[in-house]
Amino acid sequence: MRENSQPEVNAKWAGILNVENIPTWLPVVALALRDGAGRLLLQQRAADKHHGGLWEFPGGKVEVSEKPRLALVREIDEELGLVLDPDRLEPAGFAEEEGARHIVLFLYSANSPNAEPVAMDGQQWGWFQLDEASQLPLAPMDRELLARLSP
Repeated sequence: MRENSQPEVNAKWAGILNVENIPTWLPVVALALRDGAGRLLLQQRAADKHHGGLWEFPGGKVEVSEKPRLALVREIDEELGLVLDPDRLEPAGFAEEEGARHIVLFLYSANSPNAEPVAMDGQQWGWFQLDEASQLPLAPMDRELLARLSP
């Protein structure tokens, strides 16, 4: 059996699948941030957005050519005024949501004992123990990821 090079394999599948330069999925990043008491920071989605009114881990879309960790640092600064060190972000899992646009949510975790978020977009936010967070009306992927976090 002959080994294929990656370019040969990619070319083979591109021909079969008619691969185009149109994104078929949307990468999104989120943060499971814990304070000194081990509570998680969650925010409530704006009513006029997808899953409006539900609670979620803070984060947002990864822009074209942006690395996920740096996208998360940018999003957390924009949404909550918190400055994160990308080297201190640990991968914590991912979840997928199918629909008009396939969304893949990459969750990172970090600890920040003295974090003082500011609602830059006017959103509600709060610190919650794991059991309290599980009682909130959560966006589906956030609920799935929350269930995987250990206390």
